[in-house]
Amino acid sequence: MQSKELLLEAFDRLPALVRQVLEGLGEVDLQRRPAGNGNSIGWLIWHTGRVEDAQVASASGLEQVWTAEGFVSRFGLPLAERDTGYGHTSEQVDAVMAPRELLQEYYAAVHRQTVQVLQGIDDPDLDRVVDKHWDPPVTLGVRLVSILGDCLQHLGQAAYAKGLHAEPADAPGA
Repeated sequence: MQSKELLLEAFDRLPALVRQVLEGLGEVDLQRRPAGNGNSIGWLIWHTGRVEDAQVASASGLEQVWTAEGFVSRFGLPLAERDTGYGHTSEQVDAVMAPRELLQEYYAAVHRQTVQVLQGIDDPDLDRVVDKHWDPPVTLGVRLVSILGDCLQHLGQAAYAKGLHAEPADAPGA
């Protein structure tokens, strides 16, 4: 297996995780915050897409799907155009509201761009420095692994949050 194939296999698992988390959730479910102050499922899915979008686009010299495909206006969030959710306050987390279908559509578009990028790389490309702000500088390979880890963590958090609100099978009315 080549590095590109391994990365494609790993990133190709993410859309199914997004669909599984979002399946069956309504607006209230998407906005509910664990313990009243944790990140909501809707915010976590949005943030997962934004992080992957921003970092893959930056590392590849592409425009973010968020702006290129008009998702910034479709979401209509009261946030800066380039906001990815990093360092959000509690009020900003609350401000990220979107229907399940839009969250899923945005992530699917981000994934398509990621796949296009991955299909166009070869092993030597993974050693290309994409961020000199770190010591040592960050290569494309390191950045892709970092993005993947970040996405998996956030989707795991979203799945956990969904489970916190699931009605037990033996509950009355279940």
